[in-house]
Amino acid sequence: MDIQIDVSNIVIETERLILKAFTKEDLHDLYSYSSIPGVGEMAGWPHHESIETSERVLHAFIESKEIFAVYHKADRKVIGSLGLHKSWANEDEGYKGLKVKEIGYVISKDYWGQGLMPEAVKAVIDYGFNTLGLEAFTCDHFSENRQSQRVIEKCGFRFAKKGQFYSKPLQRSIEDMKYILLREQDMQKDHTKG
Repeated sequence: MDIQIDVSNIVIETERLILKAFTKEDLHDLYSYSSIPGVGEMAGWPHHESIETSERVLHAFIESKEIFAVYHKADRKVIGSLGLHKSWANEDEGYKGLKVKEIGYVISKDYWGQGLMPEAVKAVIDYGFNTLGLEAFTCDHFSENRQSQRVIEKCGFRFAKKGQFYSKPLQRSIEDMKYILLREQDMQKDHTKG
């Protein structure tokens, strides 16, 4: 069951990051990481070839109220985004009764491999389960995107099924792997630690 979440007044802090709503002041940071070839393509959109493209995207992020800016504390800049979107599980017979959101994320190539995105995703999962009352999260990655697969697996998601994603901007169909994390699964994990 899709529920609306407005991130515009939510701030989530981790050891190295602050997740907060995008503002107009984030334009140059957004363009900086979105204009690098290979970053957007891993998420189904072409890298930004102009600051005007980033400006349109930033406006859409702010209007949607469902996407966090991933702010790096030490470097004092936005290095990525993390969105809470409508989930594929809403259409799946086995899961459609759950309060569920899809997590989608992008991070600057300069910050790949530092464990920052798992840190952000885990914080959002914790907030979603414990503050928002969500019952599940889903996430997916294109089959060739091994970095994203590692993030998803580090965060405790379980593989659910393969699918096809058609990217209009890239004009191609891409095989994607769909994962789910249930709140009970997360709670069981906590109980087995003690």
